Amino acid sequence: MIGKGKMGNLTLLRHGESIWNLQNRFTGWVDVSLSQRGMAEAQQAGKLLADKRFDITFTSTLLRAQDSLYEVLKQNRFCDHYVRVHEQSSEWYEHFKPGEGDASELKIYVSEKLNERYYGDLQGLNKDWAKQHYGDEQVHLWRRSYDIAPPQGESLKMTAARTIPYYREHIIPSLQRGEDVLVVAHGNSLRSIIMYIERMTPQQIIDYELPTGVPHMYAFNEQAQIIDKCVLSANN
Repeated sequence: MIGKGKMGNLTLLRHGESIWNLQNRFTGWVDVSLSQRGMAEAQQAGKLLADKRFDITFTSTLLRAQDSLYEVLKQNRFCDHYVRVHEQSSEWYEHFKPGEGDASELKIYVSEKLNERYYGDLQGLNKDWAKQHYGDEQVHLWRRSYDIAPPQGESLKMTAARTIPYYREHIIPSLQRGEDVLVVAHGNSLRSIIMYIERMTPQQIIDYELPTGVPHMYAFNEQAQIIDKCVLSANN
């Protein structure tokens, strides 16, 4: 684990393998479930983070991310109970002054802004079939370029245009209050945030691999700049 200064620590976790990851399909915003391996990956991440106290958590509206988060929290010895705060109805959760019984309640903020990259017309297609239909080079451009979007879908640049403002407006203030933050989301939504916090170029981030179920932990100075990074695995 990494130490903590005046800023809170940030943990980023990509959800466990989904059924469509296993089937080699473009998933995007289709709400598929975790595979058996994905559930095991989320449980393993939970073991790695079991002794880590989180003050606030964030996730997407997609169940594979939420289910991964819940598997992590089931094993966390500091999490007695939690409440989901949906972005579009947050006023129902925020309009009252917390009572004594709410002191240990962990809030999970659920936002579409953290959803996976939207793959448009490619969603549901097998990636090998797509290569045969559209050509290897075209599919490679859709998958690995920074600013070329698939038909009716999002590029990584477009994904970053929603995730980075959300990170600035909702997650950085929590870190500045000294809160330890857990974000469980998706490969591309998290890669766009990593690009921002690690100050990567577009070329660097498109080559960056983010495995499923592997926690990435960051510590920051008072200017929200990284001073330490730790990638957790069962071998740490």
